[in-house]
Amino acid sequence: MEGTELLSKLKTNKPKMRKIIITGYPSLRNAIEALNKGADAYIIKPLDIDKTLATIKEQLQKQQEEEKMTEEQLVEFIETRIRKIEA
Repeated sequence: MEGTELLSKLKTNKPKMRKIIITGYPSLRNAIEALNKGADAYIIKPLDIDKTLATIKEQLQKQQEEEKMTEEQLVEFIETRIRKIEA
């Protein structure tokens, strides 16, 4: 399966998961297609291990920030509803 095909499936099934494409066949068309299908990062082979690890760390941090924001929004929503019920 092509990476861009997998991206389409992941975008549908796991929309909140951060997705990193690693390719040995880079092209502008491929990069645009990957980003349009939900890639959060695009890495070109041969890999620079330090840059790859930094990209993974950055994407994991972004995912954690998004999850935290979602949790905070849920708490705020619940607190707002409780205040309305109590009023």
